[in-house]
Formats: sequence, structure tokens, C-alpha cells
Amino acid sequence: MEPGEPAAGGPGTWQPGAWLLFADDVDGHAVVLLRYGVHLVRYSEPLHGGTPELTVARTEGADVTTAAAVVVARSPRSVRLLLAPWVAAAAVRDLREPAAGPRAVGRDGNGVTEPVAVAAPGGPCHDVPAVQLRSSSRIAEDHAFLLADLGGLVPAHLTYMPAPRPGVRPRPPREATGEAGLRGWAATACRLAGLHGRGVRSVNHWVFAAQPLPEGAGTAAWVCARADTWRGTGDVEYLFVAPGGTDAKVVGRGRDTAQCSRFGQNALAHTEWRAPSGTPYLLAAASRAVTRLDVTAPVRSTADGRFLAVAVPGGRPAEVTGRLPDGTRIDSPLSPDGP
Repeated sequence: MEPGEPAAGGPGTWQPGAWLLFADDVDGHAVVLLRYGVHLVRYSEPLHGGTPELTVARTEGADVTTAAAVVVARSPRSVRLLLAPWVAAAAVRDLREPAAGPRAVGRDGNGVTEPVAVAAPGGPCHDVPAVQLRSSSRIAEDHAFLLADLGGLVPAHLTYMPAPRPGVRPRPPREATGEAGLRGWAATACRLAGLHGRGVRSVNHWVFAAQPLPEGAGTAAWVCARADTWRGTGDVEYLFVAPGGTDAKVVGRGRDTAQCSRFGQNALAHTEWRAPSGTPYLLAAASRAVTRLDVTAPVRSTADGRFLAVAVPGGRPAEVTGRLPDGTRIDSPLSPDGP
């Protein structure tokens, strides 16, 4: 049977509609990759004794980006990927080093790459490798995109939405391969480790606000990182990135939520921040549609617009709400580690 042929039907076998995508020896294993309905199936058997492994992943609605690569072999620190025929070029880059250029990745005649480094889950976050692919001009002209291995059969697609600008309509998530997208992901890439093994399809880094800080301390970024799964559910983390920060602070979470998607476009978060003078401030920021912010603890304060900064006694829980133009209230998520 050749790749692309339907597998034969019959009792105890794959029914018609199961398509063979790949069959070959990879790193001492016989590997077979099948598409069956909305699922992708990989069977891997050691050539010289050992336990076979069957992996099944839901891939309904996969597109040019999310169907571009499949993991055919895995070791503790690397994977080999089967690249789709429409991938014209492949490279790997470290998300923690946005200024460093990508390094080209070779592949054989079947489309299987050389070993590609992956982050080690559970260890210190020093580097976060991601694969940068470019599609053929016959599919989408000059279209580059990023994929990150999160322990599944299919890598997750990484996207980016920049901070809103006055008079500019919001756009859908864009590819994270530009300078701003790479800089943004550099501060939040270590958060990907928490998504390993959860069937994540894509992760979007949305900068919903850029807030000038008190005492002329620069501008902070407020990010909602949304991870959508192949099951259709989504989780979010609200992140605060201080000026020049190399790591994001988690200031809120949401599970199985529409927040920070096209069905939940209003975002609000808060945190405590200490100025260079040592003064603690309660900071809050919201997305562009929010017109007022209210604080009821640990102090009472109101700010017109979508930014608030008020000096507070340090280390106390805060309660922050926002209002939309029609009066609808939105709540700031509680931080998992305090205000």
C-alpha cells in the first residue's frame, strides 16, 4: 500500500475512509501514520523487540498550519517531524532569544526532519525551541508560521495579537514570526510548559493593553494567552510583563472559557506592582471597549478609561471591576498568587 491510499475495510480492520499517510522505519522503529475520520493515528513498533505504542489524536478542522507537521518519533529532548508536502522550508528557533535567527532544519525524501530540539517539561526554562515553517507559494505566498511541540502528536500553532492602537480596528490573530510577535513570545514562552499533554491546537498571545506605569517607570504589557484544544475548549492565562521583563507574571486564569476569543473580546486584569521608589501600586488594565474601572478593595478608587494605578498598602487582596459603554460589568480574574 502506498501513502495516500485508503486502507482496506472488513471485520477487524480499518473501515473505508482510513488513509495511510506514512509508513517507514524511523530511529529503530517501524512507524505507520493513518488518518481515520477526524483522528490521526500513529503506530510505532521497535524493530528489535520492545513494546509497541499506539497514539491517537483528534485533528478535526486542521488547516495549512495545524496540519503542516506530525511527530513521527520522539526522544526526551527531540522529535522528528513529518512535514506536509506544501511546506517549502523548515527551521528551528529559540523563543527565548527573539533576536537570534532561525536555524535551517533538514529533511529526507519522505519529508521526515532531522531531530528537532524540544523543551524538557518540568525542568528549568532556559530555552524554548519552536519550529518555523514556510508554506509553498502555491498555497499561501510568503506565509511563515510557528509551531511548538507540547508533547502531542501534532505541534501547537503559535499566534500573536499586538496592543490596540487608537483608530485601528482589531485584527484576528496573526503569525508570530514578526519582530513584535517574537519579542512578545520571548517573555511568555516559558508558560507553554504548563500545556504539555493537554491536546492543545493553538496558543494566541494577545496584548490587550499597554499601560504607562507610575513614576515614569516605563510601559507594561498585559497579555491574555489563550490555548485552544482540539476538543473545542479553551483555557486562558492573564499575564503581566514589566518593562524589559524576560518573564511574565501570572495574574489570573480561566478554564473552559470563551474569554479572549472572538466570543469573549473584553479582558480585564490587575496586579500589585512595586515602583522603583518602593511604593506598592495596584495596577489594572482592560481591553479597548472598557470605559471605567472601579476598585473596592483594599482601597476605593475609580478611573475613567481602561487604565488604573493607585498606591495601596502592600500585600492585600484587591477587587477590581470594569464597565462597558452599555453598563455591562466585567470582573478581573483573581490572581493565583495574590494581587
